[in-house]
Formats: sequence, structure tokens, C-alpha cells
Amino acid sequence: YRPMWFRAYRYVQMDIKTLDQELVIEDFHSMHTGYPMKLKASFTSNDPSLEEIWKVGWRTARNCEGESFYDMPYYEQLQYTGDSRIQALIGLYTTGDDRLMRKCIVDFYHSRTPEGLTQGRYPSSRLQIIPTFSLFWVSMIHDYWMLRKDDAFVKQFLPAICEVMSWYEERIDEKKQMLGPLTRWNFVDWDNFNSWGVAPGAEKGNSSILSMQLAATLKQAAEILKAYKNEHQAKLYTDLAAELSENTYKQCFNAQKGLMADTPEQDSYSQHAGIWAVLSDAVNEKEAKVLMKNILTADSIGKVTFFYRFYLTQALKKVGMADQYYNLLTPWRDMLKMGLTTFAEKTEPTRSDCHAWSASPNYDFLATICGIMPESPGFTRVLIAPVLGELREVKGSMPHPGGMISVDFKRKGNDGLQATVILPEKLSGTLLWKEKRILLHGAEQDLDL
Repeated sequence: YRPMWFRAYRYVQMDIKTLDQELVIEDFHSMHTGYPMKLKASFTSNDPSLEEIWKVGWRTARNCEGESFYDMPYYEQLQYTGDSRIQALIGLYTTGDDRLMRKCIVDFYHSRTPEGLTQGRYPSSRLQIIPTFSLFWVSMIHDYWMLRKDDAFVKQFLPAICEVMSWYEERIDEKKQMLGPLTRWNFVDWDNFNSWGVAPGAEKGNSSILSMQLAATLKQAAEILKAYKNEHQAKLYTDLAAELSENTYKQCFNAQKGLMADTPEQDSYSQHAGIWAVLSDAVNEKEAKVLMKNILTADSIGKVTFFYRFYLTQALKKVGMADQYYNLLTPWRDMLKMGLTTFAEKTEPTRSDCHAWSASPNYDFLATICGIMPESPGFTRVLIAPVLGELREVKGSMPHPGGMISVDFKRKGNDGLQATVILPEKLSGTLLWKEKRILLHGAEQDLDL
């Protein structure tokens, strides 16, 4: 039996009924198909459970790649921007292969409709628009710009980036200076808000989540535009981002609770609103730390699912609380206890036992625990800011356009660190540990901090 399109499955049941003649099964086998990603990165630590998460995450990501990224290999098999941004980062960090990421960016560029937004999933025979995913498309271009020196590729998307921003600019509520009522499916996250994951205030207007996601994306767009000498438009975006963040803060931040409300009515709160408050700089540095502590402990607020844990981690890193990441891996440990061999879309009940966005630890083990991040656009310099949490020993390596980056960290007491860092010959950068900044150069260097 060979279908015209691949079938994903976990179990095969054979019901065999014989009569007088015996049946001998000579062979039963299946074939694996997908994009030929080759794992080049590595990660180990003194906690062996992380290696199992790494292994299952790799299998999850690998099973969600073919002629394009797709969200899941069984049910939809569609390339969504929200999923693909995370998939692309996993791919670049674990394999160094940027071809599917480049294709994904181009695919969504071709998906644009006359109103200026990208489609939520593409290619697809059915039109679907998710405005928040158009913002994630801009963020994906920003990711690529930071991780690859490829000016000609990035510059071709500048007009389309501006079209996405224009769609949102036209929908700003002039009275409150937040986003007004929005059309289309303004999805944020599953298991929150309503059965379709739509942000509070999206339809009636003044959603803090969407306003601050727009502000954060405007800042990313401004960085790209400024790099390509469009300083005027970059300043307009920077100013608009600051205005959105300031007005959202004034109307939605509850100082008594130390939380960001979902709307100015302040009748609901969520981790999502807190995350975007941090990522958009709507709260100052002191408030941001208190806010992040509160959203981790508050019980009566909307919680992120596996998808948005990627953004929760980004916010923790920004406020200097990434040491919490190690203790937030419980959902992945729970999936392993259930016997899953790939990671699910969300907690039970879930429709997908293999969903690419849930493989985000394969990115975060390298980018958060090992702390390997681009320090400048094009990955021309590297920033290594390890955050080990309760771990005592960590080793990791990842491909860079110039060669392999390898790190080996061992804790010394509570605050000390013994580090070995190996960089490609022409790559330099910075090691950040606690308050210490050490300049790094190509080749191997041993450091005792």
C-alpha cells in the first residue's frame, strides 16, 4: 500500500484472519520522508533529561519539514507564519541550513493580498488571514537579518514590510492611541480568551496584546529600515512604537496588581499582555522584572501554551531572568512521561502529537542556556551570555556561517564559571557572565570567571 501523499502515524494495527492455509509475513516496513536536514549542533548537560528533550525536539522539528515548513505532519500539513518563525530559528541553530527559512519568507511574500497583509498559511487553496502572523513574518525577516549577512535578499522585502505596518497604522484608535477594532482572525494563543484564541479587544478595539506586539514589531522594522538608509521611515516607526507603548501602559497597566491588563477596562489579565509589555518596552526596567515575576506566579490570569512559551522565554531573557528557564521545562518533561516521542501542539486534549513550535527547546538550549546569540546584524559578532539556572555543567555547539561555535561551561561555587569557548577563525564577540564582559576572538580560549 503506497498512498499518493505521505501518511504520518504512530501505531499500525494488523487484523489477520486465516483459513486452512498459513500466512507467513515476510516483511513489514515503512519509509521516512521529509526535508534532508542534517543535525550539526549538539547539547549536553549534567541533567540527562535535557538530552531526551533535545532528541525528541529534533525528531519533532524534522518531521515538520518537507518542501516547506508545516505545522504538523498528520493533520493540516500547512506552513503557518507563527509556527514557521520558531521552526526557522530551530533550523538555523541546529543545522545551519537556511534554505527552508528563505523559501518560507519568499512564500509569504508571494501570499500577500491587496490589503497588504500576508496570508496566515501558505501555500494553501483556502484564503486565511491572521494579522498577528503578518507581524511574525516581519519578525522572521528580522531574525534572518540578524543571523545571515544577505543584504540583497532582505532589501527586497522592505516595501512589503511597510505595507504590513501601514495596514496597522490605518487602524489605530486616534482617541486612545491604541489599536482600534480589527478585522480577520486575530489569533494569539490556544486555550485562552475564547475557543479561537482571539485577543480581548481585537474586535471592539484597544487590545493591549495586539497594540504592544505591533509596537515591538515596529521597532524591529525600524532597525532593518535604518540599516538600509531609510532613516526617515525608521524614525516614524520608532516614534509610533513609543507612542503605542506609552498609551497602552497608561490605560492598561495596573500598578497595584503589578500586571498588564488585556484591555483598558482592566477586567482580564494574561501572561501574553505581560510578555508584550516587556518586549515592546512599555514598562521600565524595574517594573518589567516585577511584572515577569507576577505573571509567573499569578493564578487568575491567562496562561501561555507551548507556542507562546517561546515568547515568554524572550521576555525573561530581556529582563535578566533567564535563569528561570530551566525550571519552566515541566511541560516537556510531562510529555516525555506520557510516552510521547514527539512534542504535542498543546496540553491535553490536543489534536496533534507532533507540532513544530513545541520543539523550541532545541533553539533555547543553545540560545538561552548556552546563551549563543548574534551581537550584530549578519552574525558578524557573537554574544555568548550563558544562563545555567540550576545546571552545573553544560556543553553546546552550533553552526555559524564561518564555522562551528562551541562552548563548555562548568559552575564554580554560586557565582563562578569555568568556560571554554571555540569560535570560527574570523568571528569575534563578547562573553557576558553576571556583570563581567570578556572580549572573544577566533580560535579556542579558556576563561576562569
